[in-house]
Amino acid sequence: MRDPPRYLAIFTMDKAGPKFRAWKAMSEAEQAARAEAGVAAVKAWEAAHRDRIAYVGGPLGPTLRIDDAGAVAQAVNPLTVFIVVRADSHEAAARLFEGHPHMTIFPCDGVEVMPVLGD
Repeated sequence: MRDPPRYLAIFTMDKAGPKFRAWKAMSEAEQAARAEAGVAAVKAWEAAHRDRIAYVGGPLGPTLRIDDAGAVAQAVNPLTVFIVVRADSHEAAARLFEGHPHMTIFPCDGVEVMPVLGD
């Protein structure tokens, strides 16, 4: 039997939005406590969905963009964390992220889910 299709999920965060501003307004101690709770919650989510996780992924760092003329420059985008999951449908893959700790504890505001083609 063939594995269900793979889907790339990328968490997004509006770095000028209200959730991020609220996060930045917290003290370092509040951020650290929230981050500790968030990491534990993410690990629990991963354990609960381990049969659906194809690749754990992780946080994304600063972005460089190269254009078609070969110019390299720093870029800002909303991409923050990625993971690859398996699901029976595109919608089922998206629904895996309902109530995810990155959106309930950390300041992410959404998850973009797309099929990985060529499987």
